[in-house]
Amino acid sequence: MKIQIINGPNLNLLGKREKEIYGEVDFDNFLKLLKDHFEDVEIEYFQSNVEGEIINKIQEIGFDYDGVVLNAGGYTHTSIAIADAIAAVIAPVVEVHISNVFAREEFRHVSLIGPNCMGSISGFGLDSYRLAIESLRVIKDKR
Repeated sequence: MKIQIINGPNLNLLGKREKEIYGEVDFDNFLKLLKDHFEDVEIEYFQSNVEGEIINKIQEIGFDYDGVVLNAGGYTHTSIAIADAIAAVIAPVVEVHISNVFAREEFRHVSLIGPNCMGSISGFGLDSYRLAIESLRVIKDKR
């Protein structure tokens, strides 16, 4: 099984930014733990602060990978273009958020990408990524 994790804007600052919301662990260290946990899954990682680069990555892998775990950050609430990229590919996409977006500012309650994703997981900290991979496993096993 091959899964692509894509993180959007400002997620390169995990462990440094707003620790009360996003925690103290940087994503590189968390990724090592995630790969150890899923030894039988090939996990690749991509992060960009640029909307077009995220779209390019979705299009690049969206026909060959078994799934995508996408934390689009602020683009979740603003990017019709990322939503369209998700709709254009065949790989199932799970929308992920570290924080519970529904317990935060009202503008975060609306996801433009969510309707094109197979599901959404939020509010479980970095463990949201693990839960997303587990859900992609279940979907693959049902195929």
